[in-house]
Amino acid sequence: MTTYTPMMQQYLAIKSEYEDAFLFYRLGDFYELFFDDAIKASQILEITLTGRDAGTKERIPMCGVPFHSAQGYIETLISKGYKVAICEQTEDPKKAKGVVKREVVQLITPGTIMEGKTIDGKSNHFIACAENLTPNSFAFAYLDVSTGEANTSIVEGGTKTLLQQLIAFNIRELVVTEQLQMLLAEQAGQLGIVLSLETEEMPEEKSAEYINNLPNELKGVGKTLLQYVERTQMRSLTHIQPFTYTETKELLRIDTNSKRNLELLESIRGGDQKGTLLWLLDETVTAMGGRKLKQWLHQPLATRSVIENRLAIVTDLLDEFFVRNELRELLKKVYDLERLAGRVAFGNVGGRDLAQLRESLRQVPAIKAQLIDSGKSTLANLGEKINECADIEELLSKAISDHPPISIKEGDVIREGYNGNLDELRFASRNGKDWIAQLEQKEREVTGIKNLKIGYNRVFGYYIEITKSQIANADLSRYERKQTLANAERYITEELKEKEAIILNAEEQSLALEYDLFVELRERLKAYIPRVQALASEISELDVYMSFAVVSEKYRFVKPTFHEGRALKIIGGRHPVVEKMLNKQMYVPNDCVLPDNQNMMLITGPNMSGKSTYMRQVALIVVLAQMGCYVPADEAVLPITDQIFTRIGAADDLVAGQSTFMVEMLESQHAITNATANSLLLFDEIGRGTSTYDGMALAQSMMEFIHDHIGANTLFSTHYHELTSLEEELERLQNVHVSATEKDGKVVFLHKVRQGAADKSYGVHVAQLAEMPEAIIERARVLLEEFESKSGEAETAAAEPVEDALQLSFFEEEENVGVAEPSLTGAEQEVLERLQKMNIMGTSPIQAINVLYELQQALLSKK
Repeated sequence: MTTYTPMMQQYLAIKSEYEDAFLFYRLGDFYELFFDDAIKASQILEITLTGRDAGTKERIPMCGVPFHSAQGYIETLISKGYKVAICEQTEDPKKAKGVVKREVVQLITPGTIMEGKTIDGKSNHFIACAENLTPNSFAFAYLDVSTGEANTSIVEGGTKTLLQQLIAFNIRELVVTEQLQMLLAEQAGQLGIVLSLETEEMPEEKSAEYINNLPNELKGVGKTLLQYVERTQMRSLTHIQPFTYTETKELLRIDTNSKRNLELLESIRGGDQKGTLLWLLDETVTAMGGRKLKQWLHQPLATRSVIENRLAIVTDLLDEFFVRNELRELLKKVYDLERLAGRVAFGNVGGRDLAQLRESLRQVPAIKAQLIDSGKSTLANLGEKINECADIEELLSKAISDHPPISIKEGDVIREGYNGNLDELRFASRNGKDWIAQLEQKEREVTGIKNLKIGYNRVFGYYIEITKSQIANADLSRYERKQTLANAERYITEELKEKEAIILNAEEQSLALEYDLFVELRERLKAYIPRVQALASEISELDVYMSFAVVSEKYRFVKPTFHEGRALKIIGGRHPVVEKMLNKQMYVPNDCVLPDNQNMMLITGPNMSGKSTYMRQVALIVVLAQMGCYVPADEAVLPITDQIFTRIGAADDLVAGQSTFMVEMLESQHAITNATANSLLLFDEIGRGTSTYDGMALAQSMMEFIHDHIGANTLFSTHYHELTSLEEELERLQNVHVSATEKDGKVVFLHKVRQGAADKSYGVHVAQLAEMPEAIIERARVLLEEFESKSGEAETAAAEPVEDALQLSFFEEEENVGVAEPSLTGAEQEVLERLQKMNIMGTSPIQAINVLYELQQALLSKK
């Protein structure tokens, strides 16, 4: 049996409780890692792997990092999806008998890390928890440990929708039950999401203040998440705010696919923010405002009164140019109040953090005055809501020095005059140091040695140092040797010994008292956290309103108006992001008018002509308007939209084994299944992933279904010119086209949307623009003429006979024309019966595809 040293036995006992984490075990000035932890960490962190005697024949693997620079190493591990357990000494080594007591004081996980380079100031860092409500729905809770924001929702649509929700909020860690852990393990691993197990809930008496306003079905998931955060962080959760729950009917819902297709927060091309609506909108000057803007972009509103209230504030900020500029300058001096409050609650706030909090609070009276004195009622109302927190600012001004150091153990954090005892100790220490400086000058004069100096180190205390070349000039009878160096001697005198005791004792007591006073102040500040958080929320909202005003002025946006109907009218609409990317080039504006009686638009036109951009700009205008921002148009009269669904662009999902066409169909099915009459649907080139006739049939079927059963405002682009004839059959459908013209045999895109269908597709011309070899272009033109000629002849020759044959087959029995009834095989008869029993109007397009495929296979298998 292996017998380890007592210290290593202690390590193994602690490690057994944190098997899924790297254990950073404190030994002196280092955090050490042993066994497999050491081997893996040395590879990941690129540090030296060594060994240590542990009471066994062979040395065990070991590596370590300095505790004062451990944060960077911890961040590296967390960024790669690992957890780190911080194990500290919990008793004074000088007083310990045997092995020093150690305990894990915090478990840092991908969802709970609070500081460092991996935390983006303008982004929330959420950890989430999910629990099954039904086989197809989840209770979902998520919170930001660094800011205290906590939210809940109900996620419908199974695990796929749940995973999409995690991606949308960039959640790195999901707390789950064992059953859900098994269900999600593979997919979460592919997405880089850490699954953490929690089997308990926070007791009712502790959790009540956080979950009381939640529906009953969401309280459990909130309590589970709180329990996990408290268990891993082992700290007060006083900064965690009560969980919020917003009814879905109050929000404009945009699923993850649509957010991606519209490039609201992340570019499809590079995955970064450039080229997104967020990139255009973000003129915020505080970290809090940046996060609030993202939240509003994730969840635009669907309540007209609240939207119009936001728009009124933006209008008044636009009118008050000088007020707006003054406010922006003041906001630039406001630090991240939410995360500062979180650091206070966690007990890891420093002197500089409190100085930043003080500096931020000093701006608030001026911000409040600017709003109230603006003369605008909406701005004055915002100002009245702001609590200046003057008592907190006064306390910090009295307690914290003007320029505190990074570490609270270095001294000079607490301001003089805050505590009498501290002032006395500091005086004694500083007076003693002045005496030391005077003694040094005196000794130089007595000895005549100009480079004589009095120094200090922790081991030997104060000393008089004389270089060996100058020793002959000194009266050594006055000195007592203390230390010999290679080229100098260090001495002490009785007088210096006495002063040393006074100075060091005063300095040590001063630092200890200052630390105690700081901790006491920090604990006192915890009671103020809710007020600071309320102030942060008001400041962040103001910052977003200011951002809307700046963007609206810079890009010539106009105020949208809303009405209770479903008609949509956009005159001179523009895609704001594309317009910004074009810089000084002229963007061609376009109208989009969808009256109640003609609210479906079929858009034709060549590739690259701007169909997709046109469709996206309509959606972005709706999103901007329902966020409470002005919009890029000459005029916008809009309904309140409840949901936006898009099917734009071609992409496959190879991980899930789904082709481009399958992804297209799944996204289309999701839209059609969930849309209402108040939704906005954007379908771009439906059916292009399959054969021409399949694609056309699906596209027409979907349009008919939306027209007859949903009635939503719909933009539908296509290359199937045959579909334009539907305008005659579907009364609410209108044809428009993005115009192009030929010049010298080449296509010129006009990017203008006009009434009516396009006359041709210009596919060969686009290939020519792409600089396809001329031989291919010429051959394609010849083949195109042949195909079009044959198609025309076939249609003429076949039209009448086919019609006659159809008439015979339908009416021959009734009219007894003597034509033999076609005989059907058993399989054909089964197919016919199944078709007769189908509820065609109640079948979705994706279901129809599946049924058609099954029927085809049934017939083929019998041949």
